[in-house]
Amino acid sequence: PEKMIILATGAQGDEFASLARIGNKTHKYIRLQQTDTVVLSSSVIPGNERAVQKLKDNLSRQGAHIITYHASDVHASGHGNREEAVWIHKQIKPKFFIPVHGYHYMLRVHADVAVEMGVAPENICIPDNSSIIEIKNGEKISKHAMKAPSELRVVEGTTVSELSDVLMRDRKALGQEGFCVVVATIDRRTGKLHKSPDIISRGFVYLRDNKELMDQTRLIIRKSVETSLRNPRAADLDAAREDLADSVSQFLLQRTMKRPIVIPVIVSI
Repeated sequence: PEKMIILATGAQGDEFASLARIGNKTHKYIRLQQTDTVVLSSSVIPGNERAVQKLKDNLSRQGAHIITYHASDVHASGHGNREEAVWIHKQIKPKFFIPVHGYHYMLRVHADVAVEMGVAPENICIPDNSSIIEIKNGEKISKHAMKAPSELRVVEGTTVSELSDVLMRDRKALGQEGFCVVVATIDRRTGKLHKSPDIISRGFVYLRDNKELMDQTRLIIRKSVETSLRNPRAADLDAAREDLADSVSQFLLQRTMKRPIVIPVIVSI
């Protein structure tokens, strides 16, 4: 075992890579020992710091000695450099060239390398995401003005749908602020509340510990509903619901500095 080297993926803290599974003790074949050394042979990409630190902690808890680019000159880039690109062009000698994977500036530089290596400029096409490129009869390359569909898609259970800004906004609000359902039961003849409003809260506040806040919220509900329905025969229930949601939302924001999603329900009996 002391003479064995294992090449494993995941030096950037990738959740499902081999190193992460080794650190989590979920790898099917590999378990670390205190005599083991782990070499993370790349510098940390900005944005991955927390994931890499978590990885190092998990490896360290198993007693492994960890070597990083901070302590030793072990960094190895995962990206080819100019000389490697030149070598590839010498081997392949392409007629057409489409640089991909990288910022447009990088693609342009790679295209310049291709020209230096003998590719005709008119045979080079630099694409954007969703670009449609056609090579006709092996003689001419062109980029269509029309683009392929490239919207983000969401996979949920058995359904696949487009990413909706409204849906994501609501889910973010639900996750951070919670929601409140306020139910007002009114007398259709008078427009007055038939009973005390019901409040259902999830992810916002614990109702039993905030009785005073809930009592004040019920007063706001009563005032909003009875103001909107002063003339029940000519009242617009949709407008009354909107006013109720706005009133409760503003009140809760002022009192708690949180803005839960407020779902108004007006029941007429």
